[in-house]
Amino acid sequence: MNGHSRDDGFDELAEHEEFLPHKAGAKKETHFTDFEGKTSFGMSIFNLSNAIMGSGILGLAYAMSNTGIILFILLLICIAILSAYSIHLLLKSAGVVGIRAYEQLGNRAFGPPGKVLAAVIITIHNIGAMSSYLFIVKSELPLVIQAFLSKHENTGEWYLNGNYLIIIVSALIILPLALMRQLGLKSCVVRSLSELFLHSVFVLPFTDVLLSPKVIYKRFNIACPFGDDHHNQTSFHDHVHINATDDQCEAKMFTVNSQTAYTIPILAFAFVCHPEVLPIYTELRDATKKRMQGVANISIMAMFVMYLLTALFGYLTFYGNVESELLHTYSRVDPLDVLVLCVRLAVLVAVTLTVPVVLFPIRRALLQILFADKPFSWAIHIGIAFCLLFLVNLLVILVPSIRDIFGLIGATSAPSLIFILPGIFYIRIVPEEQEPLLSRTKITAACFAALGFVFMVMSLSFIIIDWSTGESRSGGGH
Repeated sequence: MNGHSRDDGFDELAEHEEFLPHKAGAKKETHFTDFEGKTSFGMSIFNLSNAIMGSGILGLAYAMSNTGIILFILLLICIAILSAYSIHLLLKSAGVVGIRAYEQLGNRAFGPPGKVLAAVIITIHNIGAMSSYLFIVKSELPLVIQAFLSKHENTGEWYLNGNYLIIIVSALIILPLALMRQLGLKSCVVRSLSELFLHSVFVLPFTDVLLSPKVIYKRFNIACPFGDDHHNQTSFHDHVHINATDDQCEAKMFTVNSQTAYTIPILAFAFVCHPEVLPIYTELRDATKKRMQGVANISIMAMFVMYLLTALFGYLTFYGNVESELLHTYSRVDPLDVLVLCVRLAVLVAVTLTVPVVLFPIRRALLQILFADKPFSWAIHIGIAFCLLFLVNLLVILVPSIRDIFGLIGATSAPSLIFILPGIFYIRIVPEEQEPLLSRTKITAACFAALGFVFMVMSLSFIIIDWSTGESRSGGGH
């Protein structure tokens, strides 16, 4: 999630200085060979795995339910391999010019327009991530309150309405944290809040790690077909049942329907970590392209295993009944389940504290694009934070399902960051005397970028068709 480390110390970084590079001549570019990283190989794997993991894991079981087990595994393997190859292109491009930020590669490849393009795409992706986190709050917080009140059903009170709750959480928790000028102020009080910010980056993947064994465990405690009277269960360990027809309790190996169009976007959204790769490369001890590629390969393999287990056991628990936000589906079994409640609380704390962390780089990008020559202004600082939260809250209130967020962001910014930009950056940055334009590697990079464009066009087309027909809107809408 957070890939903006710098060698001049975290405390020294004002918000106006970090996301995009300074103007030419303002500061000498730092090459990898000029900086001695201090992060171990193992910690770098942890950091990159941290960057990969996020809310996308909650949509994978839904994706499997709309592709079947075999097709899902094939697509998951393909996206994982292509993500690793994409990182290979980024590392080779960065190695040629010594750049250690994604948007700086855009500047080197296409000048200021390339820098702005990369920054805009990263910003769109981060806004999508913020939206997915707040949608989880909208979906899960009413269920947590409902469980604490020992209610088996949502009885319609305002404090059980997710739309009201996200506004309250945004105003009372997220906005005050987002108004800090920088993450590293030296005041003791603000330092404590900053540590909360930073720890939230570790809490979210930790809750994802908790999610997989919980999903596996619950697979053997929820039976299918699901009976009607599931709220009368008295034992936590009893098998519980929810409504389903017999055909919905069969695991499909291969299936295609209107919701299959969301699968590749959901998978792409789940694997995006590319803006964080170069900063992690910079901090790696004894950094070489081969060593960093090893970090990337191990991180992607670890996430592949976790994603596969979560999707498989989530799907084999609910089959055709799985919702686009997996955790929400468990409320249909037992809203008062203690294990599920604990995981919900952990996820809610994590995503709430992660939203301000994601907001900071968005604001830095907007400051550099729109107000690059202006000194710091509290009015602009507060205005951007308020407008971003207002926009994201409005999106989350209007969007009926987290599937739509995963689908839209996974079909636009994700293929751009994984496929299109790394491919065209590589072609532009690597000099022709080193690799001719018609060399096999550059042709492969061009095909890779073209593949991302095809994925984008096809996914967007099918998603728009699904929206226009209004089919299957119940699949995860809350």
